[in-house]
Amino acid sequence: MGRLTVLALRAVLVMLAAGSVFVQAVMVPLFAADLEDLDAEYAYLRSPLLVLTVLGVVAVQVVLVCVWRLVSMVKRGTVFSNAAFRYVDAVIGAAVAGALLVFALGVVLAPGEAVPPGMVLLIGGAGVGVLGVALIVLVLRLLLAQAVARDVEAAGLQAELDEVI
Repeated sequence: MGRLTVLALRAVLVMLAAGSVFVQAVMVPLFAADLEDLDAEYAYLRSPLLVLTVLGVVAVQVVLVCVWRLVSMVKRGTVFSNAAFRYVDAVIGAAVAGALLVFALGVVLAPGEAVPPGMVLLIGGAGVGVLGVALIVLVLRLLLAQAVARDVEAAGLQAELDEVI
């Protein structure tokens, strides 16, 4: 990965991290204040919506930290090692957790008349989309495992060749 690409990706990660901290520090309290004005029949939504929002932001932050670490490993040339799996696994876990949070949002909003049924269906579709991202990262993890195995094999063959020479 080129130096400019690493810098661009890190700039995007920093902006996303700053945005997530802004959401946690400013937007969630404002959202909580707005939810206090809910009608009495929808007051039960306040706590679940806030918890799901905070947990969703945390899942995004986990992904950002792990991607930062993976980019650092790419820059150092150590990404094809067993250490990279820890971060890839964390990204997969955070994506699955995010999908479950989206599905939970749909479950929370489904009963009653808080939102139209089509909105719940759209939320379910978004959950499937997030789960799809987790599956894509899982496939990329399998490709990383193959690359690590090939790298280990190549190192062994190089050692044998060095002994022969």
